[in-house]
Amino acid sequence: MIRAGRRHLVRTLADIAAQLGIAEQTLLNSGRHQAPGFPAPLGAGRTRLYDGEQVDAYLAGRPVPQLPAADDDEDLLDRQEAAALRDEPLSVWDRRRKDPAVREYVVVVGGVEHWPRRIVREYTPAPRRRTSSGAGGRPVGAGDQVPRDQLPQRVAQLLDDNPALTAGDVADRLGVHRNTATAALVQCRAERMADLMEQRAVTAAEAAAALGYPVGQTRRASVRAEAVLRGRRARPYLAAVAQALHARGWRATSTPPDVQHPEDDLCVAALTLDAPEAPAPALVWSERHGWRTATSRRHPLGRGAAWPPPGDGVRHLATGTTPTPTDLVHALDSTG
Repeated sequence: MIRAGRRHLVRTLADIAAQLGIAEQTLLNSGRHQAPGFPAPLGAGRTRLYDGEQVDAYLAGRPVPQLPAADDDEDLLDRQEAAALRDEPLSVWDRRRKDPAVREYVVVVGGVEHWPRRIVREYTPAPRRRTSSGAGGRPVGAGDQVPRDQLPQRVAQLLDDNPALTAGDVADRLGVHRNTATAALVQCRAERMADLMEQRAVTAAEAAAALGYPVGQTRRASVRAEAVLRGRRARPYLAAVAQALHARGWRATSTPPDVQHPEDDLCVAALTLDAPEAPAPALVWSERHGWRTATSRRHPLGRGAAWPPPGDGVRHLATGTTPTPTDLVHALDSTG
């Protein structure tokens, strides 16, 4: 479980390996993360997550601090913990988490889905409809009624009229799937909040309040807004890298990449290397891990933008998350 207010401290094994300056597989092979005294994972799932404050203390040889013991409504629970809280089999929660009423509040941390304690505790399954007549949103078996490229503008118009707009409202008004509506609404709110945060130097909560967004509807948007701001700050750096790769002759243009957010709290970008003599099909940048090569020009990020270990055409480049463009080009040159 991720205790309330500590989400920003969460680290994956890949993060810890990068902190140590080694590959994740090297860390796994060494068993250092299983040594006596090493902080315990935050959950029992396959993907191990750790509290960064505890990890830092352990690596520095300091006493590892205890995590807060008191439960909080804003604690984030993984699927095993959610099932345990509701005292039901894991398979039952795996069905329940697909309900739009639950899905709307999912928080992905380190590639693992979590839900606020209060959502897990208070969730009540809606009675099943006997027919699809009168149901809101997208009809069963039908595609979204609004093209994806038009959805942001349509959602923005609805949000202008009603700052308390919900994903259910969007689904009903526009005839799209609830998940589609949720993603579009989160993105629209986040962009507007980021604009205000940038212009007025305010927090996400203050920006949401100024825009009239209800507190209970801005959890994901607040996290995304912070990521949007980080992505904007990364643009000059990514533009410099794109220019360096173009000057080296590996890209046809110097156009900088778009920053993407495969998770609400993550910034990534991909640069296609389209010259025949380029040392790799593409490069991927992650604010958590830095740069790596990719084996596909068409889908350089891969499924879920997961950070793969080195091997099979993937190479981690340079050191740190923002090496200079010169160092990055030099690292790529050495792969040829």
